[in-house]
Amino acid sequence: MALPMTKAMRGPGEIAVMVAQVSRRLFKRPFQFAEFVEQAWFITSVTLMPTILVSVPFGAVISLQVGNLTSQLGAQSFAGATAVLATVREAAPIAAALIISGAAGSAICSDLGARKIREEIDAMEVLGVDPLYRLVVPRVVATIFVSVMIIGIVITAGIAGGYFFNVIVSGGSAGSFLSSFTALATLTDLVIAIVKAAIFGWLAAIVGSFKGLTAGGGPSGVGRAVNESVIVTFMLLFFVNALITAVYFQLVPQQGM
Repeated sequence: MALPMTKAMRGPGEIAVMVAQVSRRLFKRPFQFAEFVEQAWFITSVTLMPTILVSVPFGAVISLQVGNLTSQLGAQSFAGATAVLATVREAAPIAAALIISGAAGSAICSDLGARKIREEIDAMEVLGVDPLYRLVVPRVVATIFVSVMIIGIVITAGIAGGYFFNVIVSGGSAGSFLSSFTALATLTDLVIAIVKAAIFGWLAAIVGSFKGLTAGGGPSGVGRAVNESVIVTFMLLFFVNALITAVYFQLVPQQGM
C-alpha cells in the first residue's frame, strides 16, 4: 500500500522541486537572451492563431450570455459593465490558460522530450552545462512574456465582441454600454488578470519542461509525456485560478453600482 502512495506523491514532489530550482535560476546571470528571443517567437507562432480563433467565439458566448441575463433582469444599461467584468476577471485568464497549456506547454514538452531521447540532455550534463539554466529558464521567461501578451488579445477581443453583440446585434444603447464600461471592473481586476496569465505561463512552461526532460521510451514515450503534460497543466492551472480568485475576493473589496 505504501508503494503506490509513494509513486503517487513522487510526481508532484518532483515538479515542486523543479519549480524551486527553475525559480532560483531565473535570477542567474548572464541571461540566455538569444534563446529567450527564439523561444518567444516559437511560442508566439504556436499560440497566436489559436488565441485569435478562440478569443472571438469565447467573447461572443460571454457577451450573448451576459446580454440575455441582463435583459431578463431588466438591467440592459449594465450590459457593458457585466461583459467587461466577466471577460477581464475569468474569461480571459481561463482562455489564456487553455491556450498556454494546450499549445505552448505541449510544444515545450515535445521539444525537450525529443532532445532527451536523442541524449542531447545527457550530453549537456556531461559537458557541465546545466539544462535547467540553458534550456528551461529561457522557455519559462518566454512563456510568461507571451502569456501576458495573449491575455491582452483575449480581453480586447472579448470586450469588442461584447460591444458588437450587445449594441449591434441586440440593439442596445452604445452610450449605456460605454458609460457602464468601468462601473464594476477596476484597474485591480486587470492587474490580477495579468498576474494570473504570468503565473499560468510560468507553471505551464515548468510542467512541460519537467515532462519533456523525464520522457523516456522513444517517440511513443514523448507522446505520452506530451499528453500527461497537457492534463497535469490543465488541472494545475484551474486549481491555481480558483485559489487566486478566492484570495482576491477576500482581500480586495468589490466595487458596487
